[in-house]
Amino acid sequence: MIKRVKSSDLKVGMYVHDLNVPWLEHGFVRNRFLIENESQIEKIVQSDIPEVLIDTLKGLDATNAPTAKEADTALMNKMISVATAPNGSPVHLYSESRWAESRQIHADAVMVVGNVLKDVRFGRQVDVRQASPVVSHITDAILGNDGTLVSLCRIKQRDTYTFQHSVSISALMVTFCNSMGGFTEGDLLDIGLGGLFHDAGKLRIPDKILNKPGKLTEEEFAIMRTHVSEGLKFLDSSRGLSDTALRIVGEHHERHDGTGYPKGISRNAISLLGQMASIVDVYDAITSKRVYHTALEPSDALKRIFEWSGRHFEDTLVQRFIKAIGIYPVGSLVHLESGRLAVVLRTHSDNMLQPLVRIVYNATDKAKLAPQDIDLAAPNCQDRIVGYEIPSNWGIDPLQFVGKVPTN
Repeated sequence: MIKRVKSSDLKVGMYVHDLNVPWLEHGFVRNRFLIENESQIEKIVQSDIPEVLIDTLKGLDATNAPTAKEADTALMNKMISVATAPNGSPVHLYSESRWAESRQIHADAVMVVGNVLKDVRFGRQVDVRQASPVVSHITDAILGNDGTLVSLCRIKQRDTYTFQHSVSISALMVTFCNSMGGFTEGDLLDIGLGGLFHDAGKLRIPDKILNKPGKLTEEEFAIMRTHVSEGLKFLDSSRGLSDTALRIVGEHHERHDGTGYPKGISRNAISLLGQMASIVDVYDAITSKRVYHTALEPSDALKRIFEWSGRHFEDTLVQRFIKAIGIYPVGSLVHLESGRLAVVLRTHSDNMLQPLVRIVYNATDKAKLAPQDIDLAAPNCQDRIVGYEIPSNWGIDPLQFVGKVPTN
């Protein structure tokens, strides 16, 4: 049985099933291991890991600890209460043309950032302003209250991961800031550019470290951390990035509790945009499939980030981020009370538990269904979401359905 245990309650003989932190941000060679001595427990505590998951079938039990399912249910309920407070923003209906536009915007952005970052790799003079038009298109798509662009950002290929991750951070930052309010379109353009080039310094990191298919050594991680200062150094000497954008570049790895880098600053010493970028960067990283870890579904990733709020991230900003993208973001596969599986097409910001969905599968009969769109918020709708599903478990690619008009 998998249980959630406070680090302070760990004992020698327990088997750690999951350290419950971003994979690259802890000092252990493996994520799963038997605790053989007190020094391992001390290292977990000193690593600022509040809770871990243990496997009672492989090690000692923790009698009073909740099961992982019980803890996740409680966490999800808290997250739902946060995310369902109304804010009155309108919702746009699904449109196949929007999907096609989003695909083109995404492709153009990946190409542009790829060209610019390749110049960074070779130390060429860079004018980041050439990316302004594509960031304007990203901003326009976000201001149109359309979630398809953000859902597209989940698709990443190994050979262009850095470029695609950069586009994702740009789109997510604009989405987050637009939801927060108080930013002009000019601000959003600067913020989008900052997101697009937040990892520019990684192109100055040796490929053998940047693309290593496994955990970095302490020495390698120290080199990896220099990508922030390398990016700032190179971009500051280039043309086109504002101080707003540079703050995103310089602070996206800082953490609320001071455990981040490069400066190790905490709380209000980190700018608002820096704190927002740290949330967005981790969210996109843990929802992306890499050689060394499996991608989390968006809803599961949000639960993890919500759990880390107050420590790694400022809790109010985490709550605002969840409201910005929804508990079940566009492209999520959800399980309905009727036993059917559906893909989320559009979220209602005033009721995130009742999005517009496309029915695609009967989980009870294990049979495909003719696609059918249902607005769960409609007065006459009798169905509701009871949870989310991992698409690969059902052989379903949700994004194939998001981009098509139903046949019925």
